[in-house]
Amino acid sequence: MLAPYLHKDIMEAGLDEAGRGCYAGPVFAAAVILPKDFHHPLLNDSKQLKEKERDLLRPIIEKESIAFAVASVSNEAIDEINILQASYSAMHLSLDQLNTKPDYLLIDGNRFKPYPQIPHQCIIKGDGKYTSIAAASILAKTWRDEYMQQLHTAFPHYGWDKNKGYGTASHRKAIETYGLCCHHRKSFNILPEPVLNVNLF
Repeated sequence: MLAPYLHKDIMEAGLDEAGRGCYAGPVFAAAVILPKDFHHPLLNDSKQLKEKERDLLRPIIEKESIAFAVASVSNEAIDEINILQASYSAMHLSLDQLNTKPDYLLIDGNRFKPYPQIPHQCIIKGDGKYTSIAAASILAKTWRDEYMQQLHTAFPHYGWDKNKGYGTASHRKAIETYGLCCHHRKSFNILPEPVLNVNLF
């Protein structure tokens, strides 16, 4: 059972990211402020839900939330500043875009770069503990999946409509065959030896 809040009397935003471990594409993050009495029987950590359940919840969360925002940081930036810093940056960008500013932040995970003038608490596996973090995990995941689906139309041989950029066996096999494209994270050392980065795309 998810807890509706950590602090009853202040406005909290839950934050989570999606795509941190992917071989390709941006990392996405979402910030969500939910009403204290928000409840939906399906709401849970996005990783525990089926794709159709996440897709069902997304418009409900977006409609019922007090405020939400989703932001991304590109694979080029990930290569430049590393994935941890890019995840922080995506979370900060999502907070920048909120039209209602929260008093407190609930962060999924064990580390976070403090956001100016708003205190926070990191919560390990928070997306399975608090409604606002679970909602953020669903928005980050569904927005990123939708983006990877769009990339798939231009790069169908990598199977991003199915693997969403994660390092599945079929994705690794496609990399062996075609090399890396412009959407792959070059800093992740994902090319098998002795294949070279052919950069055909």
